[in-house]
Amino acid sequence: MLPDNSVNLVMTSPPFALQREKEYLNRSGNKAQEDYVEWLAKFGSLVLQKLRDDGSFVIDIGGAYVKGAPERALYPFRVLLKFCDDLGFKLAQDFYWNNPAKLPSPIEWVNKRKLRAKDSVNTVWWFSKTQWPKADVRKVLAPYSERMKLLIKDPAAFYKPGTRPRPALAPEKRHSA
Repeated sequence: MLPDNSVNLVMTSPPFALQREKEYLNRSGNKAQEDYVEWLAKFGSLVLQKLRDDGSFVIDIGGAYVKGAPERALYPFRVLLKFCDDLGFKLAQDFYWNNPAKLPSPIEWVNKRKLRAKDSVNTVWWFSKTQWPKADVRKVLAPYSERMKLLIKDPAAFYKPGTRPRPALAPEKRHSA
């Protein structure tokens, strides 16, 4: 058992709340959408206890549809709110993992009826105990391009902002008496 306040990073992609139950390592895996938030919150609570004060919890949550309808399920957002509002996590940042190789699903709405586009994005949330988790993005940054270096060196010579068009406002509807 890990001691409390001893872990700097927990990164996971838990079983998602799918329509059909899958088995993971000889165990029941995913939960139904209506049970998912509370089920995952138990794990989140344990992670919060084990994290150091400047530690991070990064979690990949896949989206889903409401059973039998071309309507997106809200459980991923309920997880976000539960973790922040009830458990006490801070949301450091949200990321969106684009996986173009993901299978087109749900088949009913994407391939058969062609009512929805293929869902190829998972939400990845970076939670922490504090507003100031340990982080240093300099370790993953790409070098500036030559073009960006020119812009930084002399912005006025390299970039001339123009006036942006303003959207036309719809005329007021007048009611006659």
